[in-house]
Amino acid sequence: MTDARRFTFKKQERICSKLLIDKLFGGGKSHSMVAFPLRAVYLVQEKENKTDENPQIKILISVPKKHFKRAVKRNRAKRQIREAYRKNKYLLLDELENNPQKEVLLAFIWLDNQLHETEAVETKVQNLLQRIAEKIEKERKEDATT
Repeated sequence: MTDARRFTFKKQERICSKLLIDKLFGGGKSHSMVAFPLRAVYLVQEKENKTDENPQIKILISVPKKHFKRAVKRNRAKRQIREAYRKNKYLLLDELENNPQKEVLLAFIWLDNQLHETEAVETKVQNLLQRIAEKIEKERKEDATT
């Protein structure tokens, strides 16, 4: 690739809409996978808006109050996940280059009652993004054969 990659995380990449959240968690078509202490719930769908300024991946990060009573710890966990995603989102974006009409809704949910090292969180996020990219590639190949 000749273009310089920009490791940014913009407002448009976040899931803010209740409609999208309901579609992700209530639709019945979403998939889930775990790399402890994280769970990733994702949904691959056709892009509703065909314009290029909309990102192909939209994410949501959830660290439940049940696991960390203090907001400081919840915010640290969210910051770790956000940073790991920002640095590694191209693992998934590279796969979606083959499917410009598709978009992915992705939620990271914290499962543990303790904080983890930033490097450990980053490896788990990388693991989840690679596995999701592999599943998308597999589905694309199955669709191509049918």
